[in-house]
Amino acid sequence: MTHGIRRLIVPTAESRVSKRENPMPGRQIGEHGIVGNLDTAALVASDGCIDYLCWPHLDSPTIFAALLDPDTGGEFSVEPSLDNPRRMQLYVPETNILITRWMAEEGSVELTDFMPHPEAAARVPRSLVRRIRVLRGKVDLHVRCRPRLDYARLVPEVEAYGETVVFHAGKQSVRLGASVPLRIGQGDAEARFSLEAGHDAWFVLCDEAFDPLDSGECLALQEATADAWRRWMRRSSYKGRWRERVDRSALVLKLLTSHRHGSIAAAATFGLPEATGAERNWDYRATWIRDASFTVYAFMRLGYVEEAEHFRRWAEDRVMALGKHSALHIMYALDGGEAKQESTLDHLAGYAHSKPVRVGNAARTQTQLDIFGELMDSIYLSNKYGTAISHESWRHVRRMVDHVSRHWGDADEGIWEIRDKPRHFLHSRLMCWVALDRTVRLAGKRSLPGPVVEWAAERDRIAEDIWANFRHPEHGYFVQTRGGTDLDAALLMMPLVRFVSATDPVWLATLDAIREQLTDDGLVFRYRNADGLEGGEGAFTTCTFWYVECLARAGRLHEAREIMARGVLYSNHLGLFSEELSHRGEPLGNFPQALTHLAFISAAYYLDRQLSHPEGQIWQP
Repeated sequence: MTHGIRRLIVPTAESRVSKRENPMPGRQIGEHGIVGNLDTAALVASDGCIDYLCWPHLDSPTIFAALLDPDTGGEFSVEPSLDNPRRMQLYVPETNILITRWMAEEGSVELTDFMPHPEAAARVPRSLVRRIRVLRGKVDLHVRCRPRLDYARLVPEVEAYGETVVFHAGKQSVRLGASVPLRIGQGDAEARFSLEAGHDAWFVLCDEAFDPLDSGECLALQEATADAWRRWMRRSSYKGRWRERVDRSALVLKLLTSHRHGSIAAAATFGLPEATGAERNWDYRATWIRDASFTVYAFMRLGYVEEAEHFRRWAEDRVMALGKHSALHIMYALDGGEAKQESTLDHLAGYAHSKPVRVGNAARTQTQLDIFGELMDSIYLSNKYGTAISHESWRHVRRMVDHVSRHWGDADEGIWEIRDKPRHFLHSRLMCWVALDRTVRLAGKRSLPGPVVEWAAERDRIAEDIWANFRHPEHGYFVQTRGGTDLDAALLMMPLVRFVSATDPVWLATLDAIREQLTDDGLVFRYRNADGLEGGEGAFTTCTFWYVECLARAGRLHEAREIMARGVLYSNHLGLFSEELSHRGEPLGNFPQALTHLAFISAAYYLDRQLSHPEGQIWQP
């Protein structure tokens, strides 16, 4: 490291250990914040340890994965020597810069973690910056960087290169620079030092090809990164009751959006279980057409049209790449390529011993007919509020919609990606209706050529099929599958996509049935019936906010506000939502999850407007 940071790197016998004597205990999913640079992201635990980071991209192998295996996964820890300190975390307001604090009688320490924003114009294109500052007293500190490359399959060689340390194994290498002396060990580097009040130390991790940022550059980049995030936040149009939490959700969604491609990851992580000790451990580091399309809706609600446009272009490229007889995939790699095949990392213990730890996702080959509706809804909204669709793109959209017209009556694996025989799901049929409905609307709005009459007729046939064949034989409310009796929280989408009035008697009966059979103290479960997998799962956090919005649209504002208050408490201390929740309300599943944050944004937006206009005389687009 140059420009004023010069420290001797000394290998010691003490640091050359091959096995950890005192492995850190596993941390809870919800005990984390997230920082990122719109290309990758790191989870920072409340004790200051980075125990999850994929490098160089979000869908690359991990270099830190102690969250999935505390002993062998690798981590980047910071430990101040304080007697029983109180720990807390917060974000620098309106940014994705995270602060972790330790406060004790004898002193206090502040750790700032960030990755430079692309607009900050950093000399090094990709880096993780950690700034440790003592605010009171004199504090001894221990920092240890212990990367394990390629999903912890490789213990790196560690070498001193000038004033930096390089970790390398196989074809990958990363470089660590610091403003304090580093000692290299067997697969790690550490620093033991003391700081007095008002003094700080910097640690920078980057690709091996670059000389790490110096302290002056880091300080300037912290300010530039904060300014970039604040400029982005100023574009938000939401000023309602849950503004701070909506802003945090928007910042999470932006972190999961690729600044290079415009694609949107479903979550930052893989392998975190839907139920501890069970097999439902999936990889969400890909772009699901469904989730990303919903995210576009959330971005547009908040006024972020550029993000919606960027994803629309990415999605159009996927549609235009289809052959004459090929169908849209349910998910893609973040760069638009084919999603990775599913495999297991059997050498990892798994979060709370939940195995197997999966990377890639076998659902990539499933048929999920609902994706066409979500995509067409996002295309329709992008055209309504953004740039008009091109003639060539429209030609490919027509081909896609013709595919929906031919196949809407097929069975599929559905929104929840069951690993069982295909079924006729109401939600899939509903979203096929949406695909045709939005295509008809878009053609009329933009005077686009096409068999509009035939599309409208097919749309109406789908509606008739739903009303005739997806009702409970005794009670009359809507059900999960054709001819079945089970409920599904995905039915909550029915009034949200305007298939049925939010006050229709059949819908209200459905809403009541969902409350009686699928909810528990504000927790909403997806379904109760078998899905082809062993082991249970938690409540699905997204469904809580779908439920809130349905209650609000039905005019049940008191109940909606009560469930909203509970739902907000299911976020962690930083306002981040996981995929699922245990019966104790503790986070489960991949984290943070885009679908939950965007559902929260939509519910907060609609409920706030209804509470501000309880007479209900407001126009809703």
